[in-house]
Amino acid sequence: MHASTVLVIILAAGLGSQWIAAKLRLPGILVMIAAGLVLGPLTGVVRLDVEQAELTELVGLGVAIVLFEGAMDLRLGEFRKVGAGVRRLTIVGPPLAWALGATAAHYAGRLSWPVSWVLGAILVVTGPTVILPLLRQARLRKDVGSLLKWEGIVNDPVGVLLAVLTFQFLTLSGEGVASTAVRMLAALAAAAVAGGGGGWLVAKLYRRGWVPPHLKGPLLVVLVPGVFWVTNLVQNEAGLLAVTLMGLVIGNARLVERERILNFKSSLTVVLLAVLFIVIPGQLTRADLDSLDLRAVAFVAVTLFLVRPLTIWIATIGLPLSWQEKTLLSWVAPRGIVAAATAGVFGPALVAEGYGDATALLPFVFAVIVATVLVHGLTIGPLARRLGLAASARNGLLIVGASPFAQALGEALVAANIDVLVTDGSYRRLSRLRKADVPTWTGEILSEHAEDELDASHLNYVLAATDNGFYNALVCRSQNDDFGSTHVFQLPMQRPSGEDANRLPLQRRGHFAFDRVSDYYVLHRHIKDGWQVWTTSITDEHTADDLAARLGTEGEDWLLLGAITSAGALRLHSRTHAVTLKSGWDALVFAPRQRVPHREEETAAALDTLAGVKGKPTAVEGYDAAKDPDTHAPTP
Repeated sequence: MHASTVLVIILAAGLGSQWIAAKLRLPGILVMIAAGLVLGPLTGVVRLDVEQAELTELVGLGVAIVLFEGAMDLRLGEFRKVGAGVRRLTIVGPPLAWALGATAAHYAGRLSWPVSWVLGAILVVTGPTVILPLLRQARLRKDVGSLLKWEGIVNDPVGVLLAVLTFQFLTLSGEGVASTAVRMLAALAAAAVAGGGGGWLVAKLYRRGWVPPHLKGPLLVVLVPGVFWVTNLVQNEAGLLAVTLMGLVIGNARLVERERILNFKSSLTVVLLAVLFIVIPGQLTRADLDSLDLRAVAFVAVTLFLVRPLTIWIATIGLPLSWQEKTLLSWVAPRGIVAAATAGVFGPALVAEGYGDATALLPFVFAVIVATVLVHGLTIGPLARRLGLAASARNGLLIVGASPFAQALGEALVAANIDVLVTDGSYRRLSRLRKADVPTWTGEILSEHAEDELDASHLNYVLAATDNGFYNALVCRSQNDDFGSTHVFQLPMQRPSGEDANRLPLQRRGHFAFDRVSDYYVLHRHIKDGWQVWTTSITDEHTADDLAARLGTEGEDWLLLGAITSAGALRLHSRTHAVTLKSGWDALVFAPRQRVPHREEETAAALDTLAGVKGKPTAVEGYDAAKDPDTHAPTP
């Protein structure tokens, strides 16, 4: 088959697998490995006519770019928060996991000691290509998620380096412990100079504007493999450690283009993973699959239930971690592309050196990858929620800007048992909300401090509600990745000229909440006029049409803010994402007090709503903006 045809098949299978996995809410790596096995050993469609050494080099380049992109996402602010745990997991953890893994491979997998030591080193890694999607899926608490993310990215090159040194110790004549230690130090020094120094130099060139903006992302695609190759010339397989350090330095260099570079690298990483996870499983043979017997099952079981838990509980002795955090860390350790690529390198190399049982190395590693991704991917969310380390479901509203309207909306949501969090840079502006028992967070939401400290993983909507429409747009753009573009809203922007020409396009802002005219000042005026936020039930007898007929013209006499479904899920209303009220739902309404429902069966509920929870009002009673200089209110 022609090379271009094979490439198209690989790309289509890899990206198609990721799309299917996203639709089915499955770990993408599982579907890609399955596709690789079907296209490779089962059907023979993907069979690359490339020498093993050349294929290994190409795979290594791809893995280097993937690790660099993952390291760019590591933030030193996270490290300062969980630094003690990260040091234990990346310094004490790898030697423990190596020794315990090798022991399991020898006694449970029945492999020779030399092959067992190499296999133990390979399985030190916990791949970022797998752990990061699982963290997003599980919505873990930030500190626990940071520990798993740092461990996954930092330990990948460490595990590869251990495997290299073990292989050299076994195969090179005259290689002893002392020379192996020297090689380890040489690898660390080479990585520090090439990776750390190279990252610093690149950041300096970018910061001074010596590289055109449109070339900054593509240039890294050339520089990263270059650093990887040069470092490997000094010490074999030290290149992965170098590109990891390079990514860490550039990612924390406060570059203006950081987000643009990350977006470019993320897209490239998706394509590379699509290729790697089809190509590597495709190199397995039927004989390799047939070698997976009870030994492999026993080894996988020991790895899951003994090696990882013992590693974590020993490595974290004395750390201020709860038993719940240690339990979760003990369970979650999915392996990914780095383990597969490394096994693909050292399996054939050990066989060539006379270690016949090394033929089981790659099948064993794939068995661990499939088992850990499947088991951990399906259980991380339920286990984390049971341990109290993750939100049960994303359902709630993050409000940016402590305005009187935000207070009324926040109190109404709290009364309806919907999670809400109001953020503002002023501690004083949040004082009224704190007194009303509305959860608040003080700080600038666009700051790095917010990225490290603000935990909104339990919320699924954002409403930017300050008096500055352009700031609101900036907030929405910054939250797009975390919440999704369809869940990011802002108050409509003012139209000084009455024209739409000066408005920001949707690509640069959030969706306008509620309608297109109720901006900050309109809502503020309604609050001063006595409007309140309240909920009312929609039933078969009292429909949404009845509600509209009773309240008057929507947009003039009242506003529909959203709804709470019969399952308790919040839905925010807008013209682009209109809420259709259904029987059994509660409508979230903003209207004057005199328009509160007057049906006898709703009177008590309406009074309760007006009074709020335990007597707390859902509107700002007696509010006078002229006497309150700490709000976002317009100057009288």
